[in-house]
Amino acid sequence: MVDVLRQKGIWDEKVLAAMSRVERHFFVDMPFVNRAYEDSALPIGQEQTISQPYTVAFMTQALELKRGEKVLEVGTGSGYQAVILAMMGCRVFTIERHLLLVTRARKMFERFNLRIASKGGDGSVGWSEFAPFDAIIVTAGAPDIPQPLKDQLADGGRLVIPVGDREIQKLLVIRRLGAEFTQQEISGFKFVPLVGKNAWANGGA
Repeated sequence: MVDVLRQKGIWDEKVLAAMSRVERHFFVDMPFVNRAYEDSALPIGQEQTISQPYTVAFMTQALELKRGEKVLEVGTGSGYQAVILAMMGCRVFTIERHLLLVTRARKMFERFNLRIASKGGDGSVGWSEFAPFDAIIVTAGAPDIPQPLKDQLADGGRLVIPVGDREIQKLLVIRRLGAEFTQQEISGFKFVPLVGKNAWANGGA
């Protein structure tokens, strides 16, 4: 899997090393274990997916993380992305609206003996008690950038988020410099919808 990621252009050795240490098959449902190391998204229940390894690697690389940085993840899902971030030496805080997935993810954190702060709730409002964050990663597609996430970004911080409609999104890399924000767009990603107060409503629009 890591060789495939290199071939696709992932160059950050810290990201590749973390992904080589984390066995993805622990995070997928039993019927899909034989596909765990394919470069594809797989269902994890609750109409959610574990992201394609390339997407995990690309988004993580875009955060330009340093050891010890504080990272907020919106959309815990299986817990795989959070474990990758923690393996890179980051302090990880993660939010998931599906409580069943939070419970499962916590078991994964224990399996890997990692201290990761997690809670059930609306990720589109962020986690203000622990802000500001050096980096924020959103693993579900939003119609716009939730303002609370921008507000909770530290000076010099990076936010990676898919933004678009419910079918296809552009991956945005936002950087905060004081009161100013810069934005880079990367096309062609597809994520499950981010549902919440500052994102999509449960029903759709």
